[in-house]
This record gives sequence, C-alpha cells and structure tokens, in this order.
Amino acid sequence: MGKMTNKIAVVTGGARGIGQEICRVFLREGARKVYSIDMNIGEEQHEQLEHVVLNVLERNDIERFIGKLAELNLPIDVLVNNAGITRDGLIHNISSEMWDQVIDVNLKGVFQMTQAIAPMMMNQGQGSIINISSIVGLYGNIGQTNYAATKSGVIGMTYTWAKEFTRKGAYVRTNAIAPGFIHTEMLDSVPEKVLQPIRERTPLGRLGKPADIANAALFLASDDSSFVNGHVLSVDGGLRL
Repeated sequence: MGKMTNKIAVVTGGARGIGQEICRVFLREGARKVYSIDMNIGEEQHEQLEHVVLNVLERNDIERFIGKLAELNLPIDVLVNNAGITRDGLIHNISSEMWDQVIDVNLKGVFQMTQAIAPMMMNQGQGSIINISSIVGLYGNIGQTNYAATKSGVIGMTYTWAKEFTRKGAYVRTNAIAPGFIHTEMLDSVPEKVLQPIRERTPLGRLGKPADIANAALFLASDDSSFVNGHVLSVDGGLRL
C-alpha cells in the first residue's frame, strides 16, 4: 500500500519543475486523485491526475474550483502551495511592478489557496498543508529582496497556521519545505560560473533535484509525519551550514 493511498491532493504550480515531480510522486504512492493547479496544462498524464487551469490570484476561480469539489463531495487531504516566481535584482533595480508581482504570487497566492481549503480540512477533521518556502526565506540572498520577503512570509504563515488550524481539535498540520538550489527550469538561465561555486559550498557537492523536494513533500503529506506540525524542513544538501 502506497503512502498516499486514498488521499486527494491539490498541488499549485503543478505543471512543471518541483510541482510536477510532487504530482508524480503522490501518484506513484497511490493517491486517489491529484489536482495540478497552474496557469497552463502540464505534460504529465495519469488516470488519477487532473490539470486545472487556475490563477491563484483570482479568488473567483479558486471558489469555483472548491465549489466543484464540494459538489462531488470530495475531501482535500493535502494542499501543497508550490506556485512561485522570481523577479530578481539589486534593491535599487527592483521596480514596483517587480515587487508587486512576486508578493502577489508567492504570498497572496499561498494565502488565498489556504484560506479557501483550510476550512474544508478543519470541517473534515484532518489534513496536511505543505508550503514551499526557500533557504532564501531563512538566510536571504543578494538580489532577491522581494523573493526573500515572500519566502520568509510563507514561513511566518506556516507557524501561525500550525497553531490556528488545530485550535478546535482538528488534526490539520501545516509545515514548510525550504529548498536549496534545485535544478529546474528556473536555473536554466543561471551561468555555470555562478552554479559551480554553489556546488562547492554545498557539503553534498551537487544541486538538488526536484525529486529531493517531492520526497520531502511525500513525507509531510503522509501519515509518516503525523506528529510533525509547524516545522520548516530544509532540503539543501547542507548549504545552510
């Protein structure tokens, strides 16, 4: 029996990269249904996978999606808030538009999806919410003021929700994952001369893979982590040391 047997999961940013790999791992572990939420339909195909074109900033779209699940009487066991963007630059080069775009997707999007789904989980008495943060949210990074602010904010929300969603006896756990540098499309434009020093500073000597984050998400989604709540799990090869 898989670790996701009979569980229904919603994964934002599920069309590619880390989100796509999380969907794959959940399906491999027997998920009853996985909803991949993204602005585009991903390439992954599976009988139990449903692609949902949805903007996490559009509250009406979220409410329609939640309404559809309610009509089908489908509970949501796992929410993975993975959707995120970067608009990098030194602080004097960050425009108001760059700031607002990152704040909206990385912070407001997480808030709105959780605000819609957490009450369902509390009513059903259980659930697991997994927020994808970043080591940048823990330690900062040059040229990423906006990104760091959002990923720190995600950690703050994680701590708050870990207390808030359990206050009436509901077993709704909230945790975060703080990935290090993961080899996805977001790193394709980064020059090798930048990536090599990162590998050298990482005790395990490599960049992370999407599967590294997906396996961490599986742990937090499954009953293996039933007593883990309000935790930020760094998956960075030891880069933080």
